Amino acid sequence: MRLKSWLKIRTDYFRTLNIKTLKYIFICCLWALLVTSGYAQPNASKVHLIPAPASMNLKSGSFIVDGNTVISYTDAVSEKSAVQLQQYLYKNYGVTLKMSSPSAGKLAAGISFISSKAREKESYLLTIDNSGIEISGDDAGMFYGLQTLFQLISAKDQKLEVPCLEITDIPRYAYRGIMQDVGYHIYPVSFIKSQIEMLANYKMNVYHWHLTEDHGWRIEIKKYPKLTSVGAFRASTQISNYTDSLNGNDHLPYGGFYTQEEIKEVVAYAAERHVTVIPEIELPGHSLAALAAYPELACGDHPGPFNVAERWGIFEDVYCAGKENTFKFLENVLAEVMALFPSPYIHIGGDECPKDRWKTCKYCQKRIKDNHLKNEFELQSYFVKRIEKFVNSKGRKIIGWDEILEGGLAPNATVMSWRNIDEGIKAAKQGHDVVMSPLSHVYFDFIQGKRELEPLAIGWGYNSLPRVYGYDPTPAELSDKEKRHIIGVEAAIWTEHMDTHRKVEYMLYPRLMALAEIAWTPLEKKDSVSFFEQRLPKHLAVMDKTDKIYRVPGPIGVSDTTFIGADFSLELKVPVEGASIYYNFEGQDARETDFIYEKPIRIILNKGESRALKSIVITPSGKRSVNTTTIFKNP
Repeated sequence: MRLKSWLKIRTDYFRTLNIKTLKYIFICCLWALLVTSGYAQPNASKVHLIPAPASMNLKSGSFIVDGNTVISYTDAVSEKSAVQLQQYLYKNYGVTLKMSSPSAGKLAAGISFISSKAREKESYLLTIDNSGIEISGDDAGMFYGLQTLFQLISAKDQKLEVPCLEITDIPRYAYRGIMQDVGYHIYPVSFIKSQIEMLANYKMNVYHWHLTEDHGWRIEIKKYPKLTSVGAFRASTQISNYTDSLNGNDHLPYGGFYTQEEIKEVVAYAAERHVTVIPEIELPGHSLAALAAYPELACGDHPGPFNVAERWGIFEDVYCAGKENTFKFLENVLAEVMALFPSPYIHIGGDECPKDRWKTCKYCQKRIKDNHLKNEFELQSYFVKRIEKFVNSKGRKIIGWDEILEGGLAPNATVMSWRNIDEGIKAAKQGHDVVMSPLSHVYFDFIQGKRELEPLAIGWGYNSLPRVYGYDPTPAELSDKEKRHIIGVEAAIWTEHMDTHRKVEYMLYPRLMALAEIAWTPLEKKDSVSFFEQRLPKHLAVMDKTDKIYRVPGPIGVSDTTFIGADFSLELKVPVEGASIYYNFEGQDARETDFIYEKPIRIILNKGESRALKSIVITPSGKRSVNTTTIFKNP
């Protein structure tokens, strides 16, 4: 998940480049048509939904929510959404609405929630006219319809107004998630909840919680207390720096873990928001923290002692695949994990497992011989299949990183494709369900701009906001039947270089909004112009009023590039509603003392002249984008 596939990244990028380029040209050429058709519909200026719905018909007029509006529902399922709306309106607008339970099969006029099992899973129908609002769907569908309604409500003249429209909506993928690693660095429960809240706001439904790592074991297991008393703490942490001579360790103890009560609290919080928390217990590799606690689980007769990892990287000491006590230990651990997490999936890792110790271990070699295995790769397959059998016996399914394909895989295992897009294609062609999480497009621990201007991150990865938005998780190379095995998409957040939750937020937002749209919205309904220039600025303006950290995009209309010509007119737009753009030509970083953008910038060059435009966005809260440097030349 965190290593070496630079060449593969470039291959995956060029595979999608032509399609993305043609799509962009197509959008530009038809922009005038879009303005005079879809964007000229009534109420268009009032609708800025992310993710964009599958089908939307805008109408004239609006519905006014006031103290006389009644919220009604049809049954206990729809009552949950009704209560959530009532609480939301009071918390955010100070408006208290009355509730009406079903009476004689009739619903009170106002806002109605209708439980409907006839609709497809997670789908909903939202209808708004002058007389009221109606949301119908299954439990999850009504919840997602409610999230859409939240985005539509606006306060105007001491009234709440909702534009008239009809939306029929359904997600493109069943699995829509992020992976949050807490092995390298751990974050408070309050922060985990804030992430889950944001996932729910944007109709994401999976929080993949990476709980064990070489660098720390983060989940309380009552049968094995040393996993947390020993394995949750390391003696020192690596200090990373782009200058090698400034690398080193801080020589300070670090660690922590989540109690089972805290985990129950998080799982319940997520369930209320239709987010499934999938735990990951790494095996057979990335297990050094567990071996520090219980060294007998490693290869050899008298292994250890081991220390919880203090440097980033991959370590050769892993669970012994030849000892029976290894499997007994893992089955006991997983039994406690499954009692805490009701998720249909249990993530078992399976990635980056060195085979060096297995090659020289008499127990592993005996296992290979006794089971007629060809090599250590088939031994890992044996390991994974045996764990899968245990998980299946408890009514659950395993999901693992794409290395679990090596040596053969049981048919009902789900693969998380991370190393490249080809691994996902391979798994789908073999009949496995696949969650696409390629580092080439959706690894959120990768930088988003010029490395020297961004917080320190993985040394070779780059996934900008437009790059994330442009990704299509379903490879075109697959047949229609094979495409049905692509069940979703997930962004990974590895935290070697994220020692504060504020940096996690910076790396997550606003890329989460782009991820939500590629996960939910039908491919043909995606619109990059609408997303970047109209909808996202509204959403970032809302986020700007909170205490969340996010990466402020640069001015729309310029980029870090060079233009050739003699006469330029630059029309810029702010990426955050209410923000300002400042610019200069003096070569220094732009700041508040410079020109403020108010009209198109004219640049005239004689032969042989050049100009350097520096520009920056400053939001109403004072947050800043990095500087954008645009060069203009008339050679």
